[in-house]
Amino acid sequence: MKGLTMNDIYTEDFADIMQCSEERKQVLEILKAWDKNGLPERFYDNRVRFGFNRNSGYVFLVNDDYQCAMLNGDKLEHFYSSPYKGIEGFFEDLVLEFKKMHLEDQEWFLDVAKGLKRESELNDQRVLVA
Repeated sequence: MKGLTMNDIYTEDFADIMQCSEERKQVLEILKAWDKNGLPERFYDNRVRFGFNRNSGYVFLVNDDYQCAMLNGDKLEHFYSSPYKGIEGFFEDLVLEFKKMHLEDQEWFLDVAKGLKRESELNDQRVLVA
């Protein structure tokens, strides 16, 4: 049996995304959140488009800088993926994972936190000495 490729799992084809009612609801909720609160802070608005992961069933926004924004409640937030181990989550999720992260992922996430002026949230979690 042939393994799945990225093209089998991920699509930006709006016709594919809109085939099921659950995905259509997610698109509408994302548009409402974008209209109400805008894009997440530091999310670049260059060629923003919808993406869909067929494995997870999640619809989200992506851009040309490989940033991802997803609904967290009724607000769009950055959804991060660490560069070394690929740990995924919203900022608060990754704060909880910080101590267990590989050193390279800790350094990356510390830079993310500094960029958002939220590095103080890592004080109790820090293993890395910056």
